[in-house]
Amino acid sequence: MTHAAVFRRRSDGGIVGFQTEGHAGYAEKGSDIVCAAVSMLVINTINAIELYTTDDCAVQVSEADAFISLRVRSVTQSRELQVLLKALALGLSQAAQDHPEYLTFTIEEV
Repeated sequence: MTHAAVFRRRSDGGIVGFQTEGHAGYAEKGSDIVCAAVSMLVINTINAIELYTTDDCAVQVSEADAFISLRVRSVTQSRELQVLLKALALGLSQAAQDHPEYLTFTIEEV
């Protein structure tokens, strides 16, 4: 299964959420560097948002389904939140360019 990353972006460019799901299938469990990279970027970003912003975000995780999502609930969003989300999008889009057979990256306008 291909690992998928989907970002939700407003027409003004602000990111209002993302989700990742699936396993990359690059290598066996425990050796899959694509899956590890995605997981590290996503978890670090969520931790940084919780630590460095006061924005209200809802996070859902299902280890069984290899699913993580974040939805921004704040009406007004901090600059820090947007920088962190855009940095995550940059990292995941570059990983998808490097490994398109194992990771897809999509932006949906909302």
